[in-house]
Amino acid sequence: MLLPMTMALKATDNRILNFLTAARDYCAALEGAREMTKEEFVATMLMSLPRLYSGISEIGGDELPFEVGEEYYASYVDEDFYNNVRLRAETLLGEDDMYLETFEEDMKYSDTPIAASISEGLADIFQDLYNFTQRVADSDGEALDGAMRECKENFEAYWGQTLCNTLRALHNVRYSHKD
Repeated sequence: MLLPMTMALKATDNRILNFLTAARDYCAALEGAREMTKEEFVATMLMSLPRLYSGISEIGGDELPFEVGEEYYASYVDEDFYNNVRLRAETLLGEDDMYLETFEEDMKYSDTPIAASISEGLADIFQDLYNFTQRVADSDGEALDGAMRECKENFEAYWGQTLCNTLRALHNVRYSHKD
C-alpha cells in the first residue's frame, strides 16, 4: 500500500505525516506477519506500538481543523480481513497469545481473572489504522484531516488502552524466562 504524496499531504504538519508513516508501517508488518519468525514479529510489534502511541499523542486537537461530524467513512477491513490478520498473529504467538488482563472494566466486579488475546488487540488496532491509512490514500490526502481526527478520537476512546495492554503482554512474551 503506497501512499500518494499530494500537495495536501506536503503541506501537512510533520507530526501527522510521521504518525501516518508509523500507521502504514504497522499495518504492513501485520499483513506480512506470515513471513516473520515469532521473535521477529514480537520485536517488530515492540518497536511499532510505542511509535504509534507517541506519534498520535503528539497530535493535538488544535492541529485538526474540524470535528468529525456525520460524514460516513467506509470500512476497508471486513470480518474476513480482520480474522486473517488476527489469525496470522495468533499462529505466530501460539500459547503466548493469551494473557491476563487487569484493565478490563468487568475486572472490578469479578473474582475470576479475565483473559485477553494479543492477536485480537493487534487486530483491533490494525482495523482502525488500516481504515485511516486507506481513507487518506484513496482520497490522495484530501481526507487526511477528517480521518486523522477520527483516528485520534478512536485512540482516546478505544484502542489506546488496548495498545498499552498489548505492549505489556508482548514485553512479557519477549523477556519472560520460561523454564
